[in-house]
Amino acid sequence: MGRSSKDKRDIYYRLAKEEGWRARSAFKLLQLDQEFNLFTGVSRAVDLCAAPGSWSQVLSRKLRGDEAAKNVKIVAVDLQAMAPLPGVTQIQGDITKVSTAQEIIRHFEGQPADLVVCDGAPDVTGLHDVDEYIQAQLLLAALNITSHVLKPGGTFVAKIFRGKDVTLLYSQLKIFFCSVTCAKPRSSRNSSIESFVVCQRYCPPDGYVPNMSNPLLDHCYDVDFNQLDGPNRFIVPFLACGDLSAFDSDRTYPLQLDADTEYRYTHPPQPPICPSYQQACHLRKNNLLSKEGAAVNTSSQSQSKRQLPAKDLDSVKETEKRTESSPGVQITGSSSDLKD
Repeated sequence: MGRSSKDKRDIYYRLAKEEGWRARSAFKLLQLDQEFNLFTGVSRAVDLCAAPGSWSQVLSRKLRGDEAAKNVKIVAVDLQAMAPLPGVTQIQGDITKVSTAQEIIRHFEGQPADLVVCDGAPDVTGLHDVDEYIQAQLLLAALNITSHVLKPGGTFVAKIFRGKDVTLLYSQLKIFFCSVTCAKPRSSRNSSIESFVVCQRYCPPDGYVPNMSNPLLDHCYDVDFNQLDGPNRFIVPFLACGDLSAFDSDRTYPLQLDADTEYRYTHPPQPPICPSYQQACHLRKNNLLSKEGAAVNTSSQSQSKRQLPAKDLDSVKETEKRTESSPGVQITGSSSDLKD
C-alpha cells in the first residue's frame, strides 16, 4: 500500500495533517467543546498524558487566540518527551506523584486550574477485560491528581472505555462532580468502545483531603457491587457530539474530496520525539537485525553448551570435530529442505 492509503481510510488523520494538528485526536476535543463550551472562562488549563500534544495544541489555539488571553497558562504533563508548543509549559513527570501536582500549582503561581483534560490510554493488548481495567486505573490516577489541582466548580474531561464495569467509574466521578456526562465525538470510531466523560462543577465531599497514597476505589468489592439500584443507582447520560454532516470516522473517502482542489500528500507536522521503536528502526535501516539475531543465537547456544553435563559436552565436541573433518556430512535437513 502507498503512503496515501491511510489518507483514504482515515479522513480525520488526513485532515489533522492538513490543518497542522499533531494527531487526529485534536478533533475529539474540538467536537466536545462545540457541545459543552469547555473553554469558556478558562485561563489555567492542564493537559495530562499530553504527548504527542494534539490536545495541548487545541488548548493553545483556543485559549490564546486573541489579545485578551495574555494571562492564559497551559501546562502539559507526560512521561514522554514532547516537542515544544507556543504558550504551553511542559512537565515530564508522573501523574501519580505528589511532586507533579505541586509543580503544576507552582506554574500557576499557587492558583488551581480551571480545566483539566486527559486523553491518555494504555497500549492495548487486545484482551478487552485487561485493557478496560488498565484504562480505568489510568482514569482514576488522572482523577486523583485532578483533585489536587482543580478549583471548585472546574471541569474535568477524560477518556473512558465503556466496559461492563463502567458504572463503578461513573459512581466515583459523581462523588466529585455535580454533572457527569459520557460523550462520543463524531471523530471517534463507532467500532471503538472509547468515549469521554465530561465532568462539570467540581465539588469534592466535605472534609475530603486529596491523597496520592490511596486509590480512589476499594478493590475489595463483590461481583454484585456493580448492580446498583435504588438511590445508589446513577445513570450517566450518553451524548453523541458533532454535527451529523461531519465526516464519518469509519468510512473510506476518496482522495479527491473537492472537485476544485487537487489532492496532495501532506507529511505529519511533527515526527515523534524519541519513540520506543527508534532503535528497532535504526537496526532495520542498517540491516543489523539479522546480525543481532545471529549473535543472540550464538550466545544462547554457548550458554546451553555450558549447562550440559561433562559427559554430554564431550560428546557434542566430538561430533563437531567429525563434522569439520567431513564437509559433506549434514547434521540436520537436506538441500531440498533448505529450499522449501
